[in-house]
Amino acid sequence: MTDQGNFVWYELMTSDKRAAEAFYGALMGWTTADLGQTTVDYSIISTGGSRIGGMMNLPEDARKAGARPGWLGYIGVKNADDCAEAVEAKGGRVCHGPGDIPGYGRFAVLSDPQGAAFCIIAPSAEYAGSSSNVYRRGVPGFGGWHELFTDNPDEAFDFYSSLFGWEKDQAFDMGECGVYQLFSIDRVQTGGIMKRPPQTPVSFWNYYFNVGSVDDASDRVTKAGGKVAMGPHQVPDGSWIVQGFDPQGAMISLNSLRR
Repeated sequence: MTDQGNFVWYELMTSDKRAAEAFYGALMGWTTADLGQTTVDYSIISTGGSRIGGMMNLPEDARKAGARPGWLGYIGVKNADDCAEAVEAKGGRVCHGPGDIPGYGRFAVLSDPQGAAFCIIAPSAEYAGSSSNVYRRGVPGFGGWHELFTDNPDEAFDFYSSLFGWEKDQAFDMGECGVYQLFSIDRVQTGGIMKRPPQTPVSFWNYYFNVGSVDDASDRVTKAGGKVAMGPHQVPDGSWIVQGFDPQGAMISLNSLRR
């Protein structure tokens, strides 16, 4: 897989980074290391010797604006400035940037026309190609699925497809919940798009991480101070999922090939 159009980084914005490091270390077995920059307190998340994401405290201005702890996904692009302009032209919004991350690339925080936030990054020359392995379906510790809840699934797919070249894959009729439309990137099933349920206040991206067993992981969530909100239950492809919240309130979704 290449960086272009793929999810290449996961980032947790939280209210207590040190506590989050301890929670996810106990839950996922992740290790964290300080990025080493004087301008921001940022920790790199690693699993199995691979860097897959980072954690940082919510900036004060974001907190005052009402931002809450949560995960963001970064999508690789060739040119962050061009992509940000295209997002605006297609009805989305530039929330922050584009700006540079020394040694890593140029990024921007964006939202789609339905209001779901996501990030883009154009990796620097020395970093390009090294981050496209953060999504490894079924491998514990890595990203396992990407799920968009949105007001208009068809328009949302067209938006992301036109930007990143995503392709429609299988579709599942979920009854009252509507159609769950899978999408592929580089011919690899990578996520799904569905209509936002009435009880969900805003459109958003939900990120799953792989665990060896959802039952065992559910126990670890509660023992480490988090909360299980839904599951475990089996989904159409035969895998198992569980959803909940970390101690700071960020949604955490887990999946496994076995219960």
